[in-house]
Amino acid sequence: MRWHPDRNDDPAATERFKEIAAAYEALLAVDRPAVEEITPEAEPEPAEKPAAPVKAADIRINLELPLVEAAIGCRKTIHFHRNHACAKCAGSGEAGVQRTRFCGACHGSGRVRDAARALVSCPECSGRGFFSERICPACAGSGHHSEDVSLLVTIPPGMLPGDDLRLAGQGEAASAGGLPGDLYLTMVIQAHPLFELQGSDVHLTMPVSALALMAGADIEIPALFGPVLYTLNAGSPTPRQCRLPGHGYPGRGRRARGDLIVALQPIFPAELGEQQRQALLQAHAALLDDVARALPELAAWQAVLKP
Repeated sequence: MRWHPDRNDDPAATERFKEIAAAYEALLAVDRPAVEEITPEAEPEPAEKPAAPVKAADIRINLELPLVEAAIGCRKTIHFHRNHACAKCAGSGEAGVQRTRFCGACHGSGRVRDAARALVSCPECSGRGFFSERICPACAGSGHHSEDVSLLVTIPPGMLPGDDLRLAGQGEAASAGGLPGDLYLTMVIQAHPLFELQGSDVHLTMPVSALALMAGADIEIPALFGPVLYTLNAGSPTPRQCRLPGHGYPGRGRRARGDLIVALQPIFPAELGEQQRQALLQAHAALLDDVARALPELAAWQAVLKP
């Protein structure tokens, strides 16, 4: 513009302007290809969908529950830490007086050497050599503060060990324009003194009187939702197993309710009172009256003794 003839009255301006224009064209020619390239007209690209909002990090916590409470459902207050957006900078981390720092990649020069050792513009700072920052003094630029959170959570019945309960939006706080994370509670079921959970079935080992097994008595079997009355089949006083369908762990979703599986262990009297002894003797005498059916092994042995 300085040497343009229309702006400069110097007689040498015209020739000077021509020299400048020729030099400019020569510089442009350096980057031009030797053969002119013809790029075919590209088809218009489809409109890009708007980017989905950035979601903050999720929080995962193990929640220990007693077996019975996990089975029937309960309400628990949980305590945990999470971050919330800084009120001063609205989660951006930028506020206050601007601060400038040199680029560590190029040490403030704005240029770095590439693989061929040629100087090129620094990709980290776009050749500026420095960054301008506004650090929020309230959160030191992090954009958030840590807070203690207490939540009263309803635990649905039938959560198995390892199941996750998702609480939407209760994770880490969202950044500007983003979405908050979720809170996941992973179930950990505590050991029970009587019951053992295996899948959806509940196993129980229960002592029972040998006389009750022999006579086929009614017994009361403890279960997760209260005792169940069960009638034994009369038989020998040996260990046996019984299954109570539907009395195990409750179902959830497509998972069916489990069964209660009871291992019955016969217990023989350790000591008898006189009244109990007489009652057993009467029972023994009654068995001898029909020894062939009641005590076949004894009847066979007695038959050998006869001449």
